[in-house]
Amino acid sequence: MALKMSDIAKMAKVSRSAVSLALNNKPGISDETRKKIFKVIEESGYTPLRKRKKGGLRRQAVLDLIMVSDKKGILNRNYASLPFFDTLVADLTQNVSGFGGKLQITTISSENLKEEILELKASVKAAIVLATDLDEKQVTFINKNLKHVVFLDTYYENIDADFVSINNKQGAYLAGKYIAEKGYTDIGYVASNKIISNFLYRREGFRKAIHEANLKIDAANVYSVDPTTLIPNYDLSEEQVRKLPRAIFCEDDYMALRFIKELRKYKIKVPEEVAIIGFDDISEDTMILPELTTIHVPITQMVDQAVNQIFAQIDNKEWLTQKTLVSTKLIKRQSM
Repeated sequence: MALKMSDIAKMAKVSRSAVSLALNNKPGISDETRKKIFKVIEESGYTPLRKRKKGGLRRQAVLDLIMVSDKKGILNRNYASLPFFDTLVADLTQNVSGFGGKLQITTISSENLKEEILELKASVKAAIVLATDLDEKQVTFINKNLKHVVFLDTYYENIDADFVSINNKQGAYLAGKYIAEKGYTDIGYVASNKIISNFLYRREGFRKAIHEANLKIDAANVYSVDPTTLIPNYDLSEEQVRKLPRAIFCEDDYMALRFIKELRKYKIKVPEEVAIIGFDDISEDTMILPELTTIHVPITQMVDQAVNQIFAQIDNKEWLTQKTLVSTKLIKRQSM
């Protein structure tokens, strides 16, 4: 009978997560614990996910990353250039290769989602689906047709499936609370013109913080723009420029960086005249002046959690679906 990670954990008298950290060469355990785990692995002959199980993975484990491209969504033709997805693929590749596996990336279109998922059904043994743009019906269909699947970067409470997402509501709440604590009362909001669950949760969290501070956002101070393009397209009118709010929250960092560029056209100083805060903590945030205040998204932690959940599904026949929301944190810089 093939040993499982849980068996190694029992033999080494450590937690399953400690074994996972050791196998993936991650920090979080002592050198002594790491040595003890590898000693048990060596003595037991345990090989992570390499021996073929009936109905299981191939000799060299393959994990599929399925990206659903949507012309009208975040995952459009430009998604590969976005920092979030670049980091995601790099972290997944490193994580999977840590146990001798291979990451296989498949992109399908939302227009042909059902047909393409049915084509993949026989070949995909375990998949992480980047579900940023997916609605409830699409998630439900994929979940019914792929045996082992975790949905990353989205969350639907009423669907019985595995999810790993950032806590968008908590992150935007932090942003709204920080704006209120800084004493700003004239507040603006830059919203995505692409409606996805992540942004809806951010709006909910931000509204909660503003409401608790007994503040309101004037409708004239709400701007709707594309969340992924780098070219500024705000086209602020002269009246809007004259009546800009003193502090603005942007639903992602691209919007925030472009807004700062737009303000520079009108020689408006940040943060002296208008303070800006974003969401995502992309690398470009520290390449401008002033550096952008933002909400940090722990992508590596999300990837680790998604991989842990997918293989827990495979290892444990009694596995119950798990919805994981990873917290964010406020990064204070000079733009606010």
